[in-house]
Amino acid sequence: MPAADQQESEEALDRRSFLRSGTWAGLGAVVAASLGGCEPRMQGRKQPPEALFAAAPLPRVRMGFVGVGLQGTGHVGHFLKIDQVDIAAICDIVPQRVAKAQKMVVDAGRPEPRGYSRGPGDFIRLCAEEDIDLVFTATPWEWHVPVCVAAMKNGKHAATEVPAAVTIDECWELVETAEKYHKHCVMMENCCYDRQELLILNLVRKGLLGEVFHAEAGYLHDLRDVKFNNEYEAVWRTAHSIRRDGNLYPTHGLGPVAQCMNINRGDQFDYLVSVSSRSRGLNLYCESLYGRDDARARQRYALGDINTSLIRTMGGKTITLIHDTSSPRPYTRINRVQGTTGIAEKWPHRIHIEGLSKPHQWDAIDLYYPEHEHPLWKALEEISKGAGHGGMDFIECHRLIHCLRHGQPMDMDVYDAAAWSCVAELSERSVARRGRPMEFPDFTRGRWKTWPPLGIITV
Repeated sequence: MPAADQQESEEALDRRSFLRSGTWAGLGAVVAASLGGCEPRMQGRKQPPEALFAAAPLPRVRMGFVGVGLQGTGHVGHFLKIDQVDIAAICDIVPQRVAKAQKMVVDAGRPEPRGYSRGPGDFIRLCAEEDIDLVFTATPWEWHVPVCVAAMKNGKHAATEVPAAVTIDECWELVETAEKYHKHCVMMENCCYDRQELLILNLVRKGLLGEVFHAEAGYLHDLRDVKFNNEYEAVWRTAHSIRRDGNLYPTHGLGPVAQCMNINRGDQFDYLVSVSSRSRGLNLYCESLYGRDDARARQRYALGDINTSLIRTMGGKTITLIHDTSSPRPYTRINRVQGTTGIAEKWPHRIHIEGLSKPHQWDAIDLYYPEHEHPLWKALEEISKGAGHGGMDFIECHRLIHCLRHGQPMDMDVYDAAAWSCVAELSERSVARRGRPMEFPDFTRGRWKTWPPLGIITV
């Protein structure tokens, strides 16, 4: 990329970051007054492909990483365990992190990747200069879309940590860029590859739960320490709690149940309503740690301690989705799938299937693993041991590379990334309007009616 174009791109990126910050800062005060001009619009949108997108197969996958903090460094280790993968470039705003990731690659017996650490926009130079196939980003949320768009515009596939985007406009930008440049843009939703979520999907596909019509899910994770430990996520995640009120991190809980319900592949999200409780948890936590007069204890946090969103699909299915990162509680994603002949749950782990379970009694879901273990987990369980989040991080990385190498559609594509991520802004709008229903954009523009459901895949 010529120097002038490079400078122009970085200046535009800085302006976008500034405008985003201004938008978030004013959300609580002005969003209710400005929502009328923000409704999702589809006029002028082109049609997506008739079949699920699959790119030409790659004999080897050359990768570049943008963002190698805790999660990004973990993924470097995962991809080093996968054959036919070359890590060619590493980018981070902290040079020491780049050096650490480079050393990981060299210690694994691979050539040292090129390093990029000239500032927040140096990923643009990586995308323009490197002869690679895939750019993987594990940056703060607001950088996911700029990195993915830069990758696709420079002829690379893109993969991003969750959520894929913060706003609906960003979701459309990902979809339209992927369609224009014929590139994959994948959100790495690891929870779709956890053992029990895969088991439940297999049970659904086998028909043991009957017709699925309701699910409950969420992200309930005590992140108070994470938001105030002055490291990693605290540098940026706390700002979202200050400026935004809604279901800010929906995809961990939503992704697995959306696959069970064939969202974007036979059904589609129709609308949601969302309400938030008052905000107390972060103030009380900071008060107990730092004292009542500390600025963190006196800060106004827009994010309600618990957000509850209700989603209805075009096919009449319903989903309850909860977000709670400010309360003292054990971790859960809830993960409850209800069908006409049975119900399966995680947290607690239990199942009831009519005709197999005793009436009005639960069975341990572990009883179903011997016969109904998902073949993907069965095939990769051993090699995934020790990987992040109980092994599911490795499995999602393995599937990404497998699909690229074999020219197959992704398990989760750009339309899933957009549909699952846009819940955040829709919920913020609904909260600001006292729970008013908000319609989902149709990122597939009707293709959801004919695209086939995700099958039971293996290696």
